Amino acid sequence: MELTAKQQHDIKKFVKELDSHRARHTEFISVYVPQGYDLTKIIQHLAQEQGTATNIKSASTRKNVIDALEKMIQHLRLFKRNPEHGLAVFSGNVSAREGQQDFQVWSLEPPIPIKTRMYRCDKDFKTEILANMLAVKEVYGLIVLDRRDGDIAYLKGKTIIPLLATHSQVPGKFKAGGQSAQRFERQRSDAAKDHLKKVAAHAKDQFLENKSLKGIIVGGPGPTKYDFVEGGFLTGDLNKKVIGIKDIGDTGEYGLQQLVNLSEDLLAHESIMTEKKIMGEFFDYLNKKPGKVTYGEAAVREKISQGVVDKVLVSESYGDEKIEALEIEAEKFSSEIVIISTETSEGVQLEKIGKIAAILRYEM
Repeated sequence: MELTAKQQHDIKKFVKELDSHRARHTEFISVYVPQGYDLTKIIQHLAQEQGTATNIKSASTRKNVIDALEKMIQHLRLFKRNPEHGLAVFSGNVSAREGQQDFQVWSLEPPIPIKTRMYRCDKDFKTEILANMLAVKEVYGLIVLDRRDGDIAYLKGKTIIPLLATHSQVPGKFKAGGQSAQRFERQRSDAAKDHLKKVAAHAKDQFLENKSLKGIIVGGPGPTKYDFVEGGFLTGDLNKKVIGIKDIGDTGEYGLQQLVNLSEDLLAHESIMTEKKIMGEFFDYLNKKPGKVTYGEAAVREKISQGVVDKVLVSESYGDEKIEALEIEAEKFSSEIVIISTETSEGVQLEKIGKIAAILRYEM
């Protein structure tokens, strides 16, 4: 689930290129095609927008919009189908001189699914959805369930990535004729336990081997979520990663969105705590085992090139381009990059010692 440094670099470069252009009028086209959406319908919509654009009063703007749409339609026809994670497409006349034409079209198949369908005609290209894929590196597990249904997903930045849905065999509340109430209730209880075991098994398959998983949030209507967490259904390693249980009114995709909306404070706190923990580890080594750490740009880069760095701690104030270059270098040696905010005292300390530090794989 974690974006590789190469994927991050490609998206940053793509967004930077698009953000460098600005139109004089609302004539740049941005389109996001969600995962699983029919590409033919998008092409039909763009053709309809061409018809609408004939009503634009300014002749130059009208021509630029219609031609940009045509350029995009021709580009989309090159695709046999919508790519696995959807598609982001952008088109417009990017000539620096008014009256001249330089129509360009860009497209990107993102590494994580696009969930939003968008058509926008504006003075700039709408790159926020792509930028959000880079905003947060942490991955969280989401589980929403009740006695009937269970849904498991990842939260990557602001994007919910559904993984699977499962359903229980718990009988309804009304027993069959001639069946004792005691036996019927026992059947319901056994079926409910089987359902929780199945959800836990799916969670183990999806989450246990993911080293990027920072925590798990569980939610759902009624008491089932508490039975699930407190009843020992999750494996010990996963149970330790549960950072919160939230009461929500639904399951399914709507329930997953509710869970995220109600967990914003929890996630913000968790992110800061994670940063404080790793910075605490660095300063502890600095005091007790100084050979296990280093800091300052020259020293850290030297240790990265030697292949001895486990984690690189970089202040968010270090600069996007420098962080991007560092990520590419660190990936060659399987070193992990950790971005540290300036919102904590530990983050401020990192700024003061050169904005970059490293925890080494062994003491030197």
